Amino acid sequence: MGSKKILAVDDSATIRKSITFILGQEGMDITEAVDGVDALAKAKAEKYSLVITDINMPNMDGIELIRQLRQTEGYKFTPIIALTTENQDSKMQEGKQAGATGWIVKPFTSDKLIAVVKKILG
Repeated sequence: MGSKKILAVDDSATIRKSITFILGQEGMDITEAVDGVDALAKAKAEKYSLVITDINMPNMDGIELIRQLRQTEGYKFTPIIALTTENQDSKMQEGKQAGATGWIVKPFTSDKLIAVVKKILG
């Protein structure tokens, strides 16, 4: 598959680095953002094929980021994967209502991440 631009949003540098490493090995182009505010600014400056975002973050959490992205030019139908330690149904419902395409619960394996990303990007 051609180089897909992916925005990886997480307040944990370890998680960002692991997403970048795993998907980078698949030939994808990853941009990292430290929170929702950072991610929104980057998404407005450049178009991404996929956004992978943590839910619990300072400044702007993942749910709010998803809501904001859905109202941002060019992101109405962009796939957004919520990456989180949250696996309660209420959070998942909130994420779906905000516009999340899919959900990956941490800790995740590289195989799981790759499989979900490839499925979503086709």
